Amino acid sequence: MFFPLSKLIYAVVTPSNFLTLVALLGAALLFIARWNRLGRILVALGAIGLFAGGLAPLSALLALPLENRFPAFAADDRPVAGIVVLGGAVDTGASVRRDQIVLNDAGERHIAMADLARRYPQARLVFSGGGMTQEGGPNSEAGVIGHFADPLGLPRTRLILEDRSRNTHENAAFTAAMVRPRPGERWLLVTSAWHMPRAVGCFRKAGFDVTAYPVDYRTEGWSDLRHPNDFASRGLLLLDLVTKEWLGLVSYRLAGYSDDWFPAPRPTPDQSSGSPDQASSVSAATGPSR
Repeated sequence: MFFPLSKLIYAVVTPSNFLTLVALLGAALLFIARWNRLGRILVALGAIGLFAGGLAPLSALLALPLENRFPAFAADDRPVAGIVVLGGAVDTGASVRRDQIVLNDAGERHIAMADLARRYPQARLVFSGGGMTQEGGPNSEAGVIGHFADPLGLPRTRLILEDRSRNTHENAAFTAAMVRPRPGERWLLVTSAWHMPRAVGCFRKAGFDVTAYPVDYRTEGWSDLRHPNDFASRGLLLLDLVTKEWLGLVSYRLAGYSDDWFPAPRPTPDQSSGSPDQASSVSAATGPSR
């Protein structure tokens, strides 16, 4: 029930859809004398909302706390037991019909996957991504990745495919049940930076401790707030994306899929000792307080 309901609700409250419908409703009410004033108000609200979301830096303001929540991964001497890459970057329909891998604007996930597979040749390599149903198979994201492993530079002998998950909660639960990570192992979780807090919350809830490897940044930094977007379509696309993510954080916490409203990095033993330099390092990694 949660999966179809979440898709329905999001389709209704997606900012670009919602604001457009508000403006259109207002325009229709302009032709009815008794509702003329309400019509003008709705048209104005829709237009202002589309401007704020499309051209003004509202979308960046909402995206930056998500993208800055987990710092970029810094390689060290600790061994990496495994790498988990979440789906969401493959256009499965086009890939199957065109018989070639077709990626959307989150394709950095697969660039990172191939790079990490090369850098950590002993690590287990997991891709988690199904489709709209839990049937899996060749038309799932994992099925497409398996079929096009060679063009992506992925070693088939190490590739583990989880093809039933339909959302982030299922990514975490099904992957944890499949690979059964051992205590103390270091697993890298690859997903978009704006999606990382919700993903980490789900994996922690599933008893799978992961190290964030964020990719697919949509902002450059807080300087984005000082200038408007070049194209309204770009701003609205990002606004739709991050609105879904904030709603997802709330709904996942209420559904019990995560134990935190806004998951954050866990301090390492050295950082938790509380030295001034370490404290400032943690603060810089997690971004400004909110």
